[in-house]
Amino acid sequence: MRICRFSTGEEPRFGVVTGEVDEFGQPAEDSVVVALAGDPLYVGIKVLEEQYALSDVRLLAPIIPRSKVVGIGKNYAAHAAEMGGEVPAEPLMFLKPNTTVVGPGDPIQYPAQTSDLHYEGELAVVIGRICRDVPVEQATDVIFGYTIANDVTARDLQKSDGQFTRAKGFDSFCPLGPWIETDLDPQDFADGRAVQTFLNGDVVQDGTTADMIFDVPALVAYVSSVMTLLPGDVILTGTPEGVGPMQVGDEVEISIAGIGALTNTVSKRN
Repeated sequence: MRICRFSTGEEPRFGVVTGEVDEFGQPAEDSVVVALAGDPLYVGIKVLEEQYALSDVRLLAPIIPRSKVVGIGKNYAAHAAEMGGEVPAEPLMFLKPNTTVVGPGDPIQYPAQTSDLHYEGELAVVIGRICRDVPVEQATDVIFGYTIANDVTARDLQKSDGQFTRAKGFDSFCPLGPWIETDLDPQDFADGRAVQTFLNGDVVQDGTTADMIFDVPALVAYVSSVMTLLPGDVILTGTPEGVGPMQVGDEVEISIAGIGALTNTVSKRN
């Protein structure tokens, strides 16, 4: 089931996206959005009779975390190598404020403080219920679903600051979308799902989730051993190799097999 958050020009609502998604992550032309009664994380899946053509609605970030976005650094060996570092012995965690979250089609704002803004295409895990100290074998019990993220990073600030908060914390630095896929299992990603990033149509990242050093259950267990996770919290699972700079006017599309595609453009921050 693909859970989206959408608008028809009024207040944001939740819905279920029907129809097939092709190999490039694009939904079928006849896809529709069936409206839901309230936030499914809190009231469950309650389908209404209202339906809208997908082409007639604006998709928003499928979740706005009430609490936090937890990032995981260097979770692909090749990316760790391209960053000039070793593979960490334990997951390398950092936090992004929920104000970094934007949705499909929203601009990634290029702030004046950086001159080296990078894309990082990633699988994102959406937590479904409050939890702490989750055993690895029970991780699926607390996962609501999966979406796509761009862990936008001001690489020069990351290097100069020696930590991640400013470099990854600007408004718009965490595009999420286009929806949350609830019917996948962590094993699907352990077996390998393609993660690709396209910059102005050219492939710049072409990885697979099978190459993650710490898999999804391990990440849920590790993060929840440190901090309580709340419904709607998001865990970013790391990026494959191939990260690189974006410029104002660029279009960035991230595609993950079995989920869909997330597209954003870069604009100058006012």
